[in-house]
Amino acid sequence: MVESKLNASVQDPTNDETNSRRVLSKNNDVVPPAAPQEYRFIYPEFLPSTNIQYRNKLREKLERLDMMQRRMAINIPEFYVGSVLAVTVADPNATNKSNRFVGICIYRGDVGLRHQFILRNVVDHQGVEILYDMYCPLIQKIEVLKLEKRVDATLFYLRDALPEYSTFQFHTEPEVRAEGAPVPINAMKVKLKPRPWLERYERQDLKGIEDLNLPQQFYDKAAKVAKPWEKFDLMLQYRNSIPAEEQEVIYAELHSHLRKQDPRMKLRKYKDTSLIE
Repeated sequence: MVESKLNASVQDPTNDETNSRRVLSKNNDVVPPAAPQEYRFIYPEFLPSTNIQYRNKLREKLERLDMMQRRMAINIPEFYVGSVLAVTVADPNATNKSNRFVGICIYRGDVGLRHQFILRNVVDHQGVEILYDMYCPLIQKIEVLKLEKRVDATLFYLRDALPEYSTFQFHTEPEVRAEGAPVPINAMKVKLKPRPWLERYERQDLKGIEDLNLPQQFYDKAAKVAKPWEKFDLMLQYRNSIPAEEQEVIYAELHSHLRKQDPRMKLRKYKDTSLIE
Protein backbone atom coordinates (compact mmCIF):
# COMPACT_ATOMS: atom_id res chain seq x y z
CA MET A 1 0.00 0.00 0.00
CA VAL A 2 2.78 2.39 0.85
CA GLU A 3 4.58 1.62 -2.41
CA SER A 4 1.42 2.15 -4.45
CA LYS A 5 0.81 5.52 -2.79
CA LEU A 6 4.36 6.60 -3.53
CA ASN A 7 4.05 5.59 -7.17
CA ALA A 8 0.74 7.46 -7.43
CA SER A 9 2.26 10.59 -5.95
CA VAL A 10 5.19 10.47 -8.35
CA GLN A 11 3.01 9.88 -11.42
CA ASP A 12 0.28 12.30 -10.41
CA PRO A 13 -0.02 14.85 -13.26
CA THR A 14 -1.39 17.44 -10.85
CA ASN A 15 1.84 17.48 -8.86
CA ASP A 16 3.24 20.97 -9.66
CA GLU A 17 6.68 20.22 -8.29
CA THR A 18 7.05 17.14 -10.48
CA ASN A 19 5.79 18.98 -13.55
CA SER A 20 8.19 21.87 -12.95
CA ARG A 21 11.09 19.42 -13.05
CA ARG A 22 9.92 17.37 -16.04
CA VAL A 23 8.42 19.58 -18.74
CA LEU A 24 8.72 17.78 -22.06
CA SER A 25 8.06 18.97 -25.59
CA LYS A 26 6.51 16.98 -28.41
CA ASN A 27 9.97 15.63 -29.28
CA ASN A 28 10.52 14.54 -25.65
CA ASP A 29 13.08 17.32 -25.18
CA VAL A 30 13.30 19.03 -21.81
CA VAL A 31 11.85 22.55 -22.12
CA PRO A 32 13.27 25.24 -19.79
CA PRO A 33 10.78 27.10 -17.58
CA ALA A 34 9.04 30.04 -19.23
CA ALA A 35 10.73 33.42 -18.76
CA PRO A 36 8.94 36.54 -17.48
CA GLN A 37 7.52 38.85 -20.13
CA GLU A 38 9.73 41.79 -19.08
CA TYR A 39 12.88 39.92 -20.18
CA ARG A 40 12.51 41.25 -23.72
CA PHE A 41 12.93 44.79 -22.32
CA ILE A 42 15.66 43.97 -19.79
CA TYR A 43 17.80 41.77 -22.05
CA PRO A 44 17.22 42.96 -25.64
CA GLU A 45 20.76 42.02 -26.68
CA PHE A 46 20.03 38.29 -26.42
CA LEU A 47 17.75 38.41 -29.46
CA PRO A 48 19.50 37.81 -32.80
CA SER A 49 19.74 40.31 -35.63
CA THR A 50 16.60 40.84 -37.70
CA ASN A 51 18.70 40.94 -40.88
CA ILE A 52 18.53 37.44 -42.36
CA GLN A 53 21.93 37.91 -44.01
CA TYR A 54 23.64 37.99 -40.60
CA ARG A 55 21.81 35.03 -39.06
CA ASN A 56 23.84 32.02 -38.00
CA LYS A 57 22.30 29.64 -35.46
CA LEU A 58 25.59 28.22 -34.20
CA ARG A 59 27.26 31.62 -33.77
CA GLU A 60 24.21 33.00 -31.99
CA LYS A 61 24.17 30.03 -29.61
CA LEU A 62 27.87 30.41 -28.81
CA GLU A 63 27.50 34.16 -28.31
CA ARG A 64 24.68 33.66 -25.84
CA LEU A 65 26.81 31.19 -23.88
CA ASP A 66 29.69 33.70 -23.79
CA MET A 67 27.31 36.45 -22.65
CA MET A 68 25.98 34.27 -19.85
CA GLN A 69 29.51 33.39 -18.74
CA ARG A 70 30.39 37.09 -18.70
CA ARG A 71 27.38 37.83 -16.53
CA MET A 72 28.72 35.31 -14.03
CA ALA A 73 31.97 37.30 -13.76
CA ILE A 74 30.38 40.76 -13.50
CA ASN A 75 26.98 41.99 -12.36
CA ILE A 76 25.27 43.71 -15.30
CA PRO A 77 22.21 45.40 -13.78
CA GLU A 78 18.92 46.34 -15.40
CA PHE A 79 18.96 49.76 -17.07
CA TYR A 80 17.32 51.60 -19.93
CA VAL A 81 17.81 54.64 -22.12
CA GLY A 82 17.46 57.54 -19.71
CA SER A 83 19.02 55.79 -16.72
CA VAL A 84 22.03 57.36 -15.00
CA LEU A 85 24.97 54.94 -14.79
CA ALA A 86 28.50 54.77 -13.46
CA VAL A 87 30.89 52.51 -15.38
CA THR A 88 34.34 51.53 -14.13
CA VAL A 89 36.83 50.20 -16.69
CA ALA A 90 40.40 49.02 -16.44
CA ASP A 91 42.85 51.73 -17.51
CA PRO A 92 46.61 51.04 -17.22
CA ASN A 93 47.37 54.76 -17.59
CA ALA A 94 45.16 55.82 -14.67
CA THR A 95 46.42 56.33 -11.14
CA ASN A 96 44.40 53.48 -9.66
CA LYS A 97 44.56 51.41 -12.87
CA SER A 98 40.85 52.08 -13.37
CA ASN A 99 38.64 54.87 -14.68
CA ARG A 100 35.07 55.65 -13.58
CA PHE A 101 32.64 57.67 -15.68
CA VAL A 102 29.16 58.83 -14.77
CA GLY A 103 26.54 59.81 -17.32
CA ILE A 104 23.05 59.34 -18.69
CA CYS A 105 22.44 56.51 -21.14
CA ILE A 106 21.38 58.05 -24.45
CA TYR A 107 21.61 54.94 -26.66
CA ARG A 108 21.49 51.15 -26.54
CA GLY A 109 21.92 49.17 -29.71
CA ASP A 110 23.24 46.16 -31.63
CA VAL A 111 22.85 42.55 -30.60
CA GLY A 112 24.90 39.77 -29.08
CA LEU A 113 28.44 40.43 -27.96
CA ARG A 114 28.38 43.63 -30.05
CA HIS A 115 25.74 45.24 -27.83
CA GLN A 116 26.73 48.83 -27.01
CA PHE A 117 25.51 51.77 -24.97
CA ILE A 118 26.54 55.44 -24.80
CA LEU A 119 26.88 57.55 -21.65
CA ARG A 120 26.81 61.35 -21.83
CA ASN A 121 27.86 63.94 -19.27
CA VAL A 122 28.88 67.60 -19.31
CA VAL A 123 32.31 68.04 -17.71
CA ASP A 124 33.81 71.54 -17.40
CA HIS A 125 31.16 72.93 -19.78
CA GLN A 126 32.14 70.37 -22.41
CA GLY A 127 29.90 67.52 -23.53
CA VAL A 128 31.61 64.14 -23.13
CA GLU A 129 30.27 60.87 -24.51
CA ILE A 130 31.75 57.39 -24.11
CA LEU A 131 30.60 54.34 -26.04
CA TYR A 132 30.94 51.06 -24.13
CA ASP A 133 30.73 47.49 -25.33
CA MET A 134 28.56 45.92 -22.66
CA TYR A 135 30.41 42.59 -22.70
CA CYS A 136 33.90 44.05 -22.99
CA PRO A 137 36.28 42.30 -20.53
CA LEU A 138 37.77 45.69 -19.57
CA ILE A 139 34.58 46.70 -17.77
CA GLN A 140 34.98 46.07 -14.06
CA LYS A 141 31.71 47.42 -12.67
CA ILE A 142 28.40 48.87 -13.85
CA GLU A 143 26.34 50.80 -11.30
CA VAL A 144 22.84 52.17 -11.76
CA LEU A 145 22.60 55.48 -9.93
CA LYS A 146 19.09 56.29 -11.13
CA LEU A 147 16.86 53.74 -12.83
CA GLU A 148 14.23 55.22 -15.12
CA LYS A 149 12.95 55.21 -18.68
CA ARG A 150 12.33 57.98 -21.18
CA VAL A 151 9.56 58.35 -23.73
CA ASP A 152 11.98 58.18 -26.70
CA ALA A 153 14.09 55.24 -27.86
CA THR A 154 17.25 57.40 -28.11
CA LEU A 155 18.29 60.68 -26.49
CA PHE A 156 20.64 62.04 -29.15
CA TYR A 157 18.84 65.36 -28.93
CA LEU A 158 20.57 65.97 -25.60
CA ARG A 159 23.58 66.98 -27.71
CA ASP A 160 21.62 70.05 -28.82
CA ALA A 161 19.85 70.60 -25.49
CA LEU A 162 20.84 72.84 -22.63
CA PRO A 163 23.77 71.48 -20.57
CA GLU A 164 21.66 71.16 -17.43
CA TYR A 165 19.90 68.09 -18.87
CA SER A 166 23.20 66.19 -19.23
CA THR A 167 25.15 67.32 -16.16
CA PHE A 168 25.74 64.80 -13.36
CA GLN A 169 28.14 64.84 -10.45
CA PHE A 170 30.72 62.05 -10.37
CA HIS A 171 30.08 61.49 -6.64
CA THR A 172 26.33 60.98 -7.07
CA GLU A 173 24.94 58.41 -4.65
CA PRO A 174 22.67 55.69 -6.07
CA GLU A 175 18.97 56.08 -5.40
CA VAL A 176 17.39 53.44 -3.18
CA ARG A 177 14.61 51.63 -5.02
CA ALA A 178 12.12 49.25 -3.48
CA GLU A 179 12.48 45.69 -4.69
CA GLY A 180 9.82 44.80 -7.23
CA ALA A 181 8.77 48.43 -7.78
CA PRO A 182 7.93 49.35 -11.38
CA VAL A 183 10.50 51.31 -13.36
CA PRO A 184 9.41 54.97 -13.47
CA ILE A 185 8.95 56.69 -16.85
CA ASN A 186 10.32 60.23 -17.02
CA ALA A 187 8.07 62.18 -19.38
CA MET A 188 9.98 65.47 -19.09
CA LYS A 189 10.36 67.61 -22.20
CA VAL A 190 13.84 68.92 -23.02
CA LYS A 191 14.42 72.45 -24.26
CA LEU A 192 16.83 72.66 -27.18
CA LYS A 193 19.33 75.40 -27.83
CA PRO A 194 18.78 77.69 -30.86
CA ARG A 195 19.58 76.31 -34.31
CA PRO A 196 21.71 75.01 -35.97
CA TRP A 197 21.20 71.45 -34.71
CA LEU A 198 22.99 68.21 -35.47
CA GLU A 199 19.80 66.57 -36.77
CA ARG A 200 16.45 67.53 -38.28
CA TYR A 201 14.37 66.88 -35.20
CA GLU A 202 11.19 68.16 -36.84
CA ARG A 203 11.33 65.09 -39.10
CA GLN A 204 11.43 62.68 -36.17
CA ASP A 205 8.56 61.57 -33.99
CA LEU A 206 10.08 62.74 -30.71
CA LYS A 207 8.01 63.16 -27.57
CA GLY A 208 10.73 64.29 -25.17
CA ILE A 209 11.46 67.74 -26.57
CA GLU A 210 9.58 71.01 -26.31
CA ASP A 211 7.99 72.77 -29.27
CA LEU A 212 10.73 73.62 -31.78
CA ASN A 213 9.05 76.91 -32.84
CA LEU A 214 10.26 76.59 -36.44
CA PRO A 215 8.79 78.35 -39.49
CA GLN A 216 5.98 76.48 -41.22
CA GLN A 217 8.19 75.67 -44.22
CA PHE A 218 10.25 73.24 -42.10
CA TYR A 219 7.15 71.27 -41.13
CA ASP A 220 5.92 71.25 -44.75
CA LYS A 221 9.20 69.71 -45.90
CA ALA A 222 9.02 67.18 -43.08
CA ALA A 223 5.51 66.17 -44.19
CA LYS A 224 6.75 65.54 -47.75
CA VAL A 225 9.42 63.04 -46.65
CA ALA A 226 7.28 61.40 -43.94
CA LYS A 227 6.22 57.76 -44.32
CA PRO A 228 3.05 57.43 -42.23
CA TRP A 229 2.07 54.18 -43.96
CA GLU A 230 4.98 52.22 -42.47
CA LYS A 231 3.14 51.70 -39.18
CA PHE A 232 0.50 49.75 -41.13
CA ASP A 233 3.02 47.68 -43.14
CA LEU A 234 2.70 44.21 -41.61
CA MET A 235 5.48 42.72 -43.75
CA LEU A 236 7.89 45.46 -42.66
CA GLN A 237 7.03 44.76 -39.03
CA TYR A 238 7.55 41.04 -39.62
CA ARG A 239 10.97 41.57 -41.21
CA ASN A 240 12.06 43.87 -38.37
CA SER A 241 11.08 41.51 -35.57
CA ILE A 242 11.98 38.08 -34.21
CA PRO A 243 9.15 35.51 -34.10
CA ALA A 244 7.57 35.15 -30.68
CA GLU A 245 8.26 31.39 -30.61
CA GLU A 246 11.98 31.97 -31.09
CA GLN A 247 11.99 34.68 -28.43
CA GLU A 248 10.37 32.31 -25.94
CA VAL A 249 13.04 29.67 -26.51
CA ILE A 250 15.90 32.17 -26.13
CA TYR A 251 14.55 33.82 -22.99
CA ALA A 252 13.59 30.48 -21.43
CA GLU A 253 17.21 29.39 -21.86
CA LEU A 254 18.39 32.67 -20.30
CA HIS A 255 15.91 32.37 -17.44
CA SER A 256 17.11 28.86 -16.65
CA HIS A 257 20.71 30.05 -16.59
CA LEU A 258 19.93 33.06 -14.36
CA ARG A 259 18.17 30.82 -11.84
CA LYS A 260 21.34 28.75 -11.53
CA GLN A 261 23.53 31.83 -11.47
CA ASP A 262 21.67 33.70 -8.70
CA PRO A 263 23.09 31.72 -5.72
CA ARG A 264 26.60 32.03 -7.16
CA MET A 265 26.25 35.79 -7.55
CA LYS A 266 25.04 36.11 -3.95
CA LEU A 267 28.02 34.07 -2.74
CA ARG A 268 30.43 36.18 -4.77
CA LYS A 269 28.93 39.42 -3.39
CA TYR A 270 29.24 38.03 0.16
CA LYS A 271 32.91 37.21 -0.41
CA ASP A 272 33.57 40.68 -1.82
CA THR A 273 31.94 42.40 1.17
CA SER A 274 33.76 40.17 3.64
CA LEU A 275 37.10 41.04 2.04
CA ILE A 276 36.28 44.76 2.28
CA GLU A 277 35.39 44.45 5.96
